[in-house]
Amino acid sequence: MGFGHRVYKDGDPRNEIIKECSRKLSESKTIKHADPNLYKISEHIEGVMKNEKKMHANLDFFAASAYYQCGIPIPYYTPLFVISRTSGWAAHAIEQRNSRKLIRPMSNYIGPAARKYVPMALRKAMHV
Repeated sequence: MGFGHRVYKDGDPRNEIIKECSRKLSESKTIKHADPNLYKISEHIEGVMKNEKKMHANLDFFAASAYYQCGIPIPYYTPLFVISRTSGWAAHAIEQRNSRKLIRPMSNYIGPAARKYVPMALRKAMHV
């Protein structure tokens, strides 16, 4: 987690933006959780992964240290990840439905075919 990207093979351009945010947070004199060592350790790990594993940090790697320095509890990191991407995922779904073309053609939908929408008033009552 935090390294490699399916699309950005030579490095995630968003990483530099969040990395700079993490650096600024780490140097803050007013933020309670500011931690220059956390940033330095993260930067070192980023270098090791790039040099030894040939894996580039993605957006999420420095997002974790930025979240931490903002005082966000660790159990909230995954929900923040999902919330921040929901609008993009929804936009992809809408675009795919409208164009009838997969955005990432490496993924093949194998579920049931699309069905015609029937308004609630016209549906038969379900007997349970």
